[in-house]
Amino acid sequence: MRILVIYAHPVETSFNAALHRQVLESLRQAGHEVDDCDLYAEEFNPVMSREERLGYHEVPHNQRPVQRYVDRLLWAEALVFCFPTWCFGLPAILKGFFDRVLMPGVAFDISDPQNVKPSLTHIRHISAVVTYGRPRWTALLMGDPPRKVISRYLRLLTGGGAKVSYHAHYHMNVATPKTLEAFKARVGQAMRRFA
Repeated sequence: MRILVIYAHPVETSFNAALHRQVLESLRQAGHEVDDCDLYAEEFNPVMSREERLGYHEVPHNQRPVQRYVDRLLWAEALVFCFPTWCFGLPAILKGFFDRVLMPGVAFDISDPQNVKPSLTHIRHISAVVTYGRPRWTALLMGDPPRKVISRYLRLLTGGGAKVSYHAHYHMNVATPKTLEAFKARVGQAMRRFA
């Protein structure tokens, strides 16, 4: 399977970086073709410019500023996201990726505004490996926006046909080496079984 891994963390020594490496290694061990999109390393600009917003609905010209990322998204059969939860949301760089790349003509067809159609119907599986600083009950109290973006919004853009898996490590503030290693092992196993 062709898998686009989208990683969003700026620190190469972080636990998220270790998870990212585990994801890549396990997917490749399973024989998948992997495109590793490290948003920070690639210096992805998350800010939509005034010109981009003005041309947002002008398909296909709207794709030009982020064509490289559009092409990678359209190449993929599956998406794996690896990111931390900050302020109960996505890191700004990842939110900016969604804002700038998941646009009309790419993620959805808005030619009939009364009947918007999903365009990521080629995506068969969406997965996420996510860390949270706080316990799960706190994320639930806040509505767990990252989980909803992955499991609801992105799945909607596939026409509801994609399988979704979500791997979360809550309460990083009190994590121990043992709990971190156990979670990393579970992630590795899930990626080796990815289908």
